[in-house]
Amino acid sequence: MFCNRIQNPILRGAAEWLVSIGLAVLLFFVVRGFLFRTAHVDGGSMSPTLIHGDMLILNRLTYFISSPKVGDIVAFLYTEESGEYYIKRIVAAPGDVVDLRDGFFYVNEELLNDDFSSEETLVYGDVEFPVTIAKKNYFVLGDDRNGSQDSRFVNVGTVSAEKIVGRANFRIWPFDRVGRVQ
Repeated sequence: MFCNRIQNPILRGAAEWLVSIGLAVLLFFVVRGFLFRTAHVDGGSMSPTLIHGDMLILNRLTYFISSPKVGDIVAFLYTEESGEYYIKRIVAAPGDVVDLRDGFFYVNEELLNDDFSSEETLVYGDVEFPVTIAKKNYFVLGDDRNGSQDSRFVNVGTVSAEKIVGRANFRIWPFDRVGRVQ
């Protein structure tokens, strides 16, 4: 290494430290950019699973290897202009048909039976149901069905795979709620 060419032991030690710090910073940005990212929950649309102020680690590597799956909590780019990210749960995948009848969601004619929201949905949005999910798109909902801006609304719509930043795997803040996100 070039540090060994430096004769002065103090300068050689300083150069070794600088190289080590530089490599650590480079590694941090590579890992953060390609493998993991953090996200901050802003609002209560994913309550009770996620609450306002939660800090999450997003796994970006997962979707390089496989496609998003129903049940995944994902962060996606809301609009290019805003640079804002939304965090929601995938409830339907490409080819599925989603309907909202009598306050309940149906996917492929089966009642959406999840542990995250059993309340009747009062907010229908402005999307016309039923909705057939296009290739490489996903239908997302907040766990708080009546307090979420999600795929029921034209301004969000179905989410293309390209807009998905990563899957929420782990909560790192607040400390009393640290743990895996499901």
